[in-house]
Amino acid sequence: MLEGIIRESTSKKATKALRRDGYLIANIYGKGKENINAAFKLNEFIKFVRNKETLAFDVKVGDNTYKVVIQEYQKDPVTSELKHVDLLLAQEGIKTYYQVPIKVVGTPKGLKNKGVLVYHRRRIRVKTTIENLPNFFELDVTDLDVGDNILIRDINFGEGVECYINPSVPVVGVIKAK
Repeated sequence: MLEGIIRESTSKKATKALRRDGYLIANIYGKGKENINAAFKLNEFIKFVRNKETLAFDVKVGDNTYKVVIQEYQKDPVTSELKHVDLLLAQEGIKTYYQVPIKVVGTPKGLKNKGVLVYHRRRIRVKTTIENLPNFFELDVTDLDVGDNILIRDINFGEGVECYINPSVPVVGVIKAK
């Protein structure tokens, strides 16, 4: 489990001091709950997030344990170092928006015809409860030839998962290499 500290002060000076000490600034929030200002050791956070198997994971801040999902993060534009992360509380029975990653399976036949596999979207925004939240959407791309795409309407979202993106928006496809 990932452990963090509660930030006593949210001032610019205190935030800079925490970042200098190797901490990642985080906000934990949820519907009907009070926001929690937290900080995690940057290297521990990155290592933990890379090795997690589910979209929702547990964090311990102070004396409390929360089940959270990464909602948004901010990186330094020059160094690409992680600066800030927003964690959404995964509350049972409450429908909210989540960003679910795409996982591609197979090798497209269009690669033999001088095509390149292109991700139009890395994640799909869906509205669901934490109980119905998939960890990823698996897309089989073996039948894709040059010029073919998998669209939003081609994805099976499952029961209780709603997607409000235009159904004709492409997710992955094979384009002709230049």
